[in-house]
Amino acid sequence: MSVSSLTLKQLRAIQQVYRTGQISAAAEALNITQSAASVLVRQAETVLGATLFDRTTRSLSPSDAAESVIGLVDRILGDLSTVEETIRGLRDLERGRIRLTATPATGLTLLPDTVRRYRESYPAVSLILDDCAPDQFYSNIIEQRADFGIGTEPEDKSALDWVSLHHDPLCIICASDHPFADRDSVGWRELENEPLILSRRDYGVRGMVETTLVKLGIRPRVVAEVGFLGSAAWMSACNIGLAVLPSRLAHAQPAPGIRRIRLVDPVITRAAGLVTRRRHTLSHSAERFVDMLAEDLSA
Repeated sequence: MSVSSLTLKQLRAIQQVYRTGQISAAAEALNITQSAASVLVRQAETVLGATLFDRTTRSLSPSDAAESVIGLVDRILGDLSTVEETIRGLRDLERGRIRLTATPATGLTLLPDTVRRYRESYPAVSLILDDCAPDQFYSNIIEQRADFGIGTEPEDKSALDWVSLHHDPLCIICASDHPFADRDSVGWRELENEPLILSRRDYGVRGMVETTLVKLGIRPRVVAEVGFLGSAAWMSACNIGLAVLPSRLAHAQPAPGIRRIRLVDPVITRAAGLVTRRRHTLSHSAERFVDMLAEDLSA
C-alpha cells in the first residue's frame, strides 16, 4: 500500500501518540475513542510497513521508524494548519488583498465613502487602487492587473461580465450668470445651438450625449473636448459652454461660479457597475467591498 494513502486522521493519531505516549491521552486529544485511536495507529503502521510504537503495559514508546517520520508528520500537519488559518483569515477578512481599477472620474464620484468605510472595518485587508485612463480600464481587468473594476458596461462582453450597481442621471453645468442658471431643469431640445463642452470620444458620456441629441434631430455644437471631466467645470464657469456630466460627478466639482441643472425630456442615466473577467469568482474580501459599495450607492 502506498504511503500517499495515509489519511490526515492517521497522521494526527501518530502525532498525538508520539507526544503523549498513551493511546488514552491521544484519543482524548483527538476527541475519539481509545479503540478508534488504536485502529488509526495500526492502519498507519500497515501502510508504512513498519512498527511505529513499541507497546508496554502503561505506555507506548516510539520506534526508530517513528523517530524518523515524526518530523515530516509535524511539518505536514503544520502546513495544513497554516492553510486552514489562511483560509479562515481570508473568510473573516483578517487578511487578504483587493486590486480595484476605476477611472479618476468614477473613483472621485463613487468610491470615497466606501473605501473609507471598508478600510475602517477591515484594516488588515490590503486595498490597492489603480486609477486609469478610460482606454486602459477594461484591459486592466482582462489582463488581470486588477481583480475587478467599477465602471460602465462594456460593449464587448466576450471576456467580461458586468453587474449594474448605480444609475446616475446626466445634468448640465453652466456659469452662474447663464440664462439657464436659475432653472430647476433643462430639456434636451433646449441644447440646440448651445455651445457644449464634452468629453473625448473614448469616454462613455460623450456617446450618450451625442446619441440622445441625434435622436432628437439636434446636431451637437461642440466647442471644447476635455480629457479630464473636472476641466469641464471651470471651463463652464468661464462661459465657454455647457458641460454635460453625470450628476454625482457634477456635484463633486469644486469650481466656483457654476450651477448644476437636471437634464429632462428625456432623463438619461449613466449606469455604473461591477466589471469582472468572464466567469471570475471574486474573493470574499472583494465581494464584501462590492456589497458595501452597493449599500452606499443606494443610500
